[in-house]
Amino acid sequence: MIRAVIVDVDDTLCLTEAASFDLENEVLARMGRPPMSRAVHLATWGEILLDAMPHRSPGLDLDRFAALFPAAHQAYLAAGRLDVIPPENLRALDALVAAGRTVLLLTSRAEAEVEHLLVPDHALAGRVTGAYHQGNTSFRKPDPRAFDELLAETGFRPGDCVYVGDSPGDAVAAAGAGIRFIACLQSGVRRLEDFDARHVTAVIETFAELATAVDALDND
Repeated sequence: MIRAVIVDVDDTLCLTEAASFDLENEVLARMGRPPMSRAVHLATWGEILLDAMPHRSPGLDLDRFAALFPAAHQAYLAAGRLDVIPPENLRALDALVAAGRTVLLLTSRAEAEVEHLLVPDHALAGRVTGAYHQGNTSFRKPDPRAFDELLAETGFRPGDCVYVGDSPGDAVAAAGAGIRFIACLQSGVRRLEDFDARHVTAVIETFAELATAVDALDND
């Protein structure tokens, strides 16, 4: 039985690339810098934010960007422009929990970018058991050791788990850790052809299909 379903956040649990593009360009504008192109953002999407920004805006004062970003990020959250989880995605999580599966988050986000998802009154409370991010992991995807702390702390074996994500790096990390991988193509940022087929166990067009896909893997 698949005991744990590990979920990526960006463009998997919620669609965030377009909103993040606007947010980061807003911070660049506050710094008096020209906007990045959407093509550059898409090409570096999935990278850790502060690692990606020098490529997105060459010559950027990274310390100043890092100082300005949190307030802009909070404003986007407060306005409902970022990290909106659709009701159908919450229902998919409910189906997983009802089937006796543990739901965990694994993301390359910084702790400050994920902590709002973990407050007691958030919609994920009661659905998600724990979250792993830059604040409590030592390695980042696509390094398979990104799963080390999760596996050590929960006691799950790789074979007990499946990871759902939207990027080839997600697939590489899961495969390297011996964890099955479900590719979620809902964002449209990546196509199935972008993934190495050896690393993909199943494919879903929308996150809402996740519980059904996990059930199918259990019945194989």
